[in-house]
Amino acid sequence: MITKTIQITEVKVDELADKVADKLLFKIEDYLKELSKSKNDELLTRQEVADYLRISLVTIHSWNKHGILNPIRMGNRILYKKQDILDVLEEQSINKKR
Repeated sequence: MITKTIQITEVKVDELADKVADKLLFKIEDYLKELSKSKNDELLTRQEVADYLRISLVTIHSWNKHGILNPIRMGNRILYKKQDILDVLEEQSINKKR
């Protein structure tokens, strides 16, 4: 771990606290954006989607056929974006409330 020494002169404590708080808030926001982005960009297999939603592979096939899910084909593999799955669930939830 590298440590640095910083000498601060002619700065009020409140100003320094505000600067540190602003910088920390900026770093936390960047971290949260990156964290949510990386989790939801995850690709899931058919079996992982079935386990996640607690449905059968037959249901997933049916949802693909009816356009509810949009699979990504990579060679012989069929994958799904986790964010797309979450969007479908949210849309279904909104439609039920209406």
